[in-house]
Amino acid sequence: MSGALDAPLDGELSRLAELHGVATSYRPSPDRTVPASASAVIAVLGALGVDASDPRAVRAALADRERHLAERLLPPTLVHWTGSGEIALDLPPGTRVEVRTEDGETRGDLQGLPVGVHLLTATAPDGRGGRCHLVVAPDRLPTPAGRSCGLLVQLYSLLSERSWGMGDLGDLKDLADWAGRTAGAGFVQVNPLHAAVPGAPTDPSPYRPSSRRFPDPVHLRPEAVPEYGHGTAFAERAARLRSAVLDQGALIDRDAVWELKREALEEAAAVPLDPARQAAYDAFRTEQGQALEDHATWYALAERHGSDWHRWPEALRDPRSPETARARTELADRVAFHSRLAWLTDTQLTAAQRAAREAGMPVGIVHDLAVGVHPQGADAWAQRDFFAAGMSVGAPPDAFNARGQDWGLPPWRPDRLAASGHAPYRDLLRALFRYAGALRIDHVMGLFRLWWVPQGGPPTEGTYVRYDAEAMLALLALEATRAGAVVIGEDLGTVEPGVRETLQRHGVLGTSVLWFERDWDGDSRPLPPERWRADCLATATTHDLPPTAARLTGEHVELRDRLGLLTRPAAEELADAKADTAEWLALLISLGLLTGTDVGDEEAEIRAVHRFLLRTPARMIGVWLPDAIGDRRPQNLPGTWDQYPNWRLPVADAKGRPVTLEELRGSRRVRALLEVLRDDGPGPAEGHERDGRLGPE
Repeated sequence: MSGALDAPLDGELSRLAELHGVATSYRPSPDRTVPASASAVIAVLGALGVDASDPRAVRAALADRERHLAERLLPPTLVHWTGSGEIALDLPPGTRVEVRTEDGETRGDLQGLPVGVHLLTATAPDGRGGRCHLVVAPDRLPTPAGRSCGLLVQLYSLLSERSWGMGDLGDLKDLADWAGRTAGAGFVQVNPLHAAVPGAPTDPSPYRPSSRRFPDPVHLRPEAVPEYGHGTAFAERAARLRSAVLDQGALIDRDAVWELKREALEEAAAVPLDPARQAAYDAFRTEQGQALEDHATWYALAERHGSDWHRWPEALRDPRSPETARARTELADRVAFHSRLAWLTDTQLTAAQRAAREAGMPVGIVHDLAVGVHPQGADAWAQRDFFAAGMSVGAPPDAFNARGQDWGLPPWRPDRLAASGHAPYRDLLRALFRYAGALRIDHVMGLFRLWWVPQGGPPTEGTYVRYDAEAMLALLALEATRAGAVVIGEDLGTVEPGVRETLQRHGVLGTSVLWFERDWDGDSRPLPPERWRADCLATATTHDLPPTAARLTGEHVELRDRLGLLTRPAAEELADAKADTAEWLALLISLGLLTGTDVGDEEAEIRAVHRFLLRTPARMIGVWLPDAIGDRRPQNLPGTWDQYPNWRLPVADAKGRPVTLEELRGSRRVRALLEVLRDDGPGPAEGHERDGRLGPE
């Protein structure tokens, strides 16, 4: 059998794969096509419920699929953009249609439907029937009115004199208030604040969450909870955690922070809510419904059985089993506790966004949507039918990583998403837009396709699976418009042709990082500012890249050399890095943004880099907050695990000394950089100057 699996793809298997959205090849570069292995395609089809284990099974599955597609009246999900005229369906003459709108209204035609997700039913004269979800969406998402400059920060890394060992939602609220009122910032972008998988040690990466639907209560500020008693013992322990990071060089200990906060919140949860807060809590539980009950149940069960639901008693692995229902009743107190934590976190997130807008920010808080969830976590359990068993999301081999990547995240099944009207995705967006002025979507290319890797195999033995990108984008436009929120897609790296153009057409901003913006189709030199795209968030760096000070000095190469991550001699890497930097500095000088005498002055060079960003037409300009204080250390160093303290470093100055939020606000260096943003702009992006609020084109 292994010989057959490793054989080249034949015509019938390729056709079967095509009809299920499974790729049979990929292109790591425009001039090179790599075929997928038959074993990978067969495994992926199996995860989609399609038996392709031998030629007979392939022929039977192919015949079934072709017959199904030929006989169906409607696809599972249908999209209509409001600016594209009337809804036209390719149906047999005499077919009757009926639409039940999401508001419960029944209509006998397709004219004048409101935006929303409706249920469309069709009945043909020959008796055939069909039903689908009809998504009516605005053509474009909201875009920033004029240009906004803002700050980018990993929230956990930003400690204040009130933090309990890591940055919290009180710190976010204070940062937004200061940045908006004093620095004139238009937004603050943070890392994903999704709920983590509990355990010791907890995976510190915010990009492998237990749930993307609900936020993590570790970010709560207990003192901002009205029922919190402000116990002296908690304050003293919190001070010790804070001092360990700020004064003693300790790493951020998320587990210790959560243990302390959990104790404090347990005490607060024992205090009855006053009538107004009880009413607000009851409304939250009603609105969140089954999703919140599942989420809280998973955390209650994890306390008893461990955080990997695959190891629970078999009956509890099914969220809808009678045994799970009984366990939910038995653990009612713990379910209630975790439900209240979700509500408290939601209220503090909402308060942070409200503070940002009251401080004058046209956008406010930019939240980050991770590309997937941890296979052991709450979402993978509660939505198990929507995830592809035995598969993991990753990336194929490319010029930067010859071995490919396996991110350890189970992918959603596109067939079941479509059959549900993409309900889990829609609910996820709606939940995040409750408290977001904008949403950054990590690896936005995943709305179009994802690289599936069969578990147990190398990333090279995977293949792409296509999603209904039109439906995903339509729902994104629908929910973002309802919330009045901007969407930023992280589209760095290898991007399929046409994807950026499609995203731009619908108003999704891209991400442009200075060091990657070169004339790759020409002389490969730094791209002058006027040639940058306007529909983007422009930055000098990100959480996965070296801070600007380290890149200017070459310290990022020295760090990778110390950790054994270089694939070439350090001298060669350093020479290339210095040549790269020199080209950028030369461009800054030629534009009058940096004088020759300022070369070598780190602060002047960093200010010049940001003056350059202001010369571009980018709608949003982001300043990596650690850049403002001279931090050298990346928050995450891809390719490392234990060798480097990823996701556990506090914001620090040029000497590596942790810096508090209060010190940042009083820093001369920070003030000088932020004054650049005030004094040199920002003007409107391509003439889109309005009243400082958000709106469609």
